[in-house]
Amino acid sequence: MKIKGQIISGEFGKVIARQKAGQGIEIGELLISEAEGSMILMQVTDLLYGSQISRQSLELISGLSLEEGSENDFYDGNLRNYNLAILKSLITIGNKGTKLNKNLPIFLSPIREIDEKDLSFITQPENPLCIGKLRSGSKALDVEISLPGVDTLSHHILIAASTGKGKSNLASTILWNSMKSDYSSFLVLDPHDEYYGRNRPGLKDHPRKEKLVYYTPHNPPPGARSLRINLAAIKPHHFDGVSSWTPPQRQALGMYYRKYSEGWIEAVVMDKKLSEESNFFQDGTISVIRRKLLSILDLDWTSQQLSCNGIFVLSGGDSTIPDICSELESSKIVIIDTSSFSGEVEILIGSLISAEIFRKYRQYKHNGQIDAKPVLSILLEEAPRVLGKDAIEKGPNIFSTIAREGRKFKVGLTAITQLPSLIPREILANMNTKIILGMEMSLERQAVIDSASQDLSDDSRNIASLDIGEAIITSNFSRFATPVKIPSFTETVKKESQKSKAQKSFHGMG
Repeated sequence: MKIKGQIISGEFGKVIARQKAGQGIEIGELLISEAEGSMILMQVTDLLYGSQISRQSLELISGLSLEEGSENDFYDGNLRNYNLAILKSLITIGNKGTKLNKNLPIFLSPIREIDEKDLSFITQPENPLCIGKLRSGSKALDVEISLPGVDTLSHHILIAASTGKGKSNLASTILWNSMKSDYSSFLVLDPHDEYYGRNRPGLKDHPRKEKLVYYTPHNPPPGARSLRINLAAIKPHHFDGVSSWTPPQRQALGMYYRKYSEGWIEAVVMDKKLSEESNFFQDGTISVIRRKLLSILDLDWTSQQLSCNGIFVLSGGDSTIPDICSELESSKIVIIDTSSFSGEVEILIGSLISAEIFRKYRQYKHNGQIDAKPVLSILLEEAPRVLGKDAIEKGPNIFSTIAREGRKFKVGLTAITQLPSLIPREILANMNTKIILGMEMSLERQAVIDSASQDLSDDSRNIASLDIGEAIITSNFSRFATPVKIPSFTETVKKESQKSKAQKSFHGMG
């Protein structure tokens, strides 16, 4: 085994080791300290220089080199000048399994490079949700990291990263891997039309592509569905989180729905009265509601005629929401292409589907049928739009309700954001699995560190230094904060395509 250094000082949670000359150590690297009958798995959290030469002497030597061109020839240079690594203990590995570490490693004991044989305790859970390979520093090990799928998805996932660090690649990888089994389903609101892969590699290239359903408002490719939703499916509460409403406006929406039922939107647009005897609301209140509904739903009211310009229609589209719910209950991934919509329309579509499927799952729980249903995850991009402080202060919406209650009914969120600090702490605390990619902004790092399932208080530099595709998983369902390397989704699709071609070629020869 390759010796990397030796423990020389420190305290519990912050052990200092001297690096062996010629042996590189990286931030985030996993190392092993052996003890009698057990091993301590450790991780590097920081690096610094050490020297036996005083700082004053080092400054003089540096000055001579810079100003006089003198060579820095040290006597016993490798002994006098060295690197120091700050390490934290992750877990203790023994013959009977693993346990949380509660003791210091042996003083002056060597630390060595981790070997895949040391990781035999990492096994595949039931219904695995595969994330990637275990990572030591920047090196990926041939050890698959998976989480228990049902618990992980129902207790919510937060994917946090700066722009360009691989959020979409990670989400695509999770969706691709989930298609291999039938214990889960996903509702994907896709504001960039990237997951299906209309004009590039995507989920459509999966060997089990029959598990994929794609709804788009424009030019659906073969096998895809046209997105049309009947206005009668919309209820006032579906607009929670979509737009800001004053208390009188909310009351008016509710009263119109109670009086006109499925025709309430037409009644508002056509300025029908709530009562012949009196006006319950000021004309300005109804006018504002009317303008908002016309704008959000892309409707026109001209010459006493209501016309629909977008996906919300007066006739047809009755089965869209029931069909999507049925597909989700059949362990499928349903992608809704929202790339041509405003944020308000995207959230409204998500609210319509999410509210209905959540209602059905609550009913299944009440009837004792929930165990027969797949766990459902709703994938949201730019999650603070519906989970942020500003959004929740305006009142609860279906997504904040699911964040708080969904785990009881096998319905969870996969929330993607580059600004986790905008999400309230109580919501972040309910996200029991966080997959953290690179984040340069200190405020955003601190938000996920403060709400992590494991202690990440010493990992701020580690998170800031994560390269594209490198991540840390902190979860209630993992033994320690696990560094992982996310595979390139494009490469995954390419390998699967080559594998499929090779199999067809082999069968052709037969």
